[in-house]
Amino acid sequence: MTKTCLIALGGNALSPKGEAGTIAEQFLHTRESMVEIMEFVRRGYNICLTHGNGPQVGHELLRMDLTHNTVPPLPLGVCVAGTQGTIGYMIQQSLQNALRGEKVDREVVTLVTQVRVHEDDPSISNPTKYIGKRYPKKEAEALAKKFGWTIKEQEPGQWRRVVPSPDPEYVMHGISIRTLVEKGTIVLAAGGGGIPVYNDKDYKLEGLDAVIDKDLTAAKLGWVIRAQEYYIITDIDQVYLHFKTPQQEPILQMTAAEAKQYEEEGHFQKGSMGPKIRSAVHFLKHGGSKAVITNIQNITKAMNNQAGTTIFPENLPAA
Repeated sequence: MTKTCLIALGGNALSPKGEAGTIAEQFLHTRESMVEIMEFVRRGYNICLTHGNGPQVGHELLRMDLTHNTVPPLPLGVCVAGTQGTIGYMIQQSLQNALRGEKVDREVVTLVTQVRVHEDDPSISNPTKYIGKRYPKKEAEALAKKFGWTIKEQEPGQWRRVVPSPDPEYVMHGISIRTLVEKGTIVLAAGGGGIPVYNDKDYKLEGLDAVIDKDLTAAKLGWVIRAQEYYIITDIDQVYLHFKTPQQEPILQMTAAEAKQYEEEGHFQKGSMGPKIRSAVHFLKHGGSKAVITNIQNITKAMNNQAGTTIFPENLPAA
């Protein structure tokens, strides 16, 4: 029986920190990443890809900040939809070329994906997710008044826009995604956590200026496609206890229960590894057989249990 895997590419896999983020740079990193992703193709997996979009959405917001006097700005949800298309294009083209290079006849498609959130999610009335550029207080207040933003001081003298970050309730278009994946098509779906929508009082979909928890969306997407394996591609090689301290200790394997215990002990930061651990545990709780956290350079070794961190639902396999 063919295995199905979900692969979640972090936004920095395509646009690393410290670079300008030009399209040429993003295409270069996308091509490099797809060379590694080809190992899943060689092993015969059914494949669904999802991706982050933090750097790309940040650039879209900055463009609008610079041009809002000339061109009407776009809602955040529309920006997420746009990045699903642009990043999808880069991944589609790069992976299709890699497939051609190995004479593999499989198609790669991008599905612009809406994700429904609950209209009463508490984060909607108390937004805390920082997005966009930092501003001095007076400039931030002027922009907030003009565009209806909520702003908060992130660091002394540095103010930013904040938006809700609700949990995903339901990944839409799931039957279409799963059908394509099971037929062997490589599908890109729910990029950036998905386009946030909710049901209004007339049971009609409406967009929302929000950023959905992309890690939890990925876990739910894994359940939708009935994936056995979930690979979280981030910017560090594996999970560590006491990260960036003299007591730093790598973890090659652990159970979901151990992962939750380490999280409760405070080993995983809320803004970085914490959401990935939460995502992996959620995936395993709902039928997954293993979740792997690593960087793109170590993906093949991690598939062979020689690198990265593999999390199992219950008992670790015998050595």
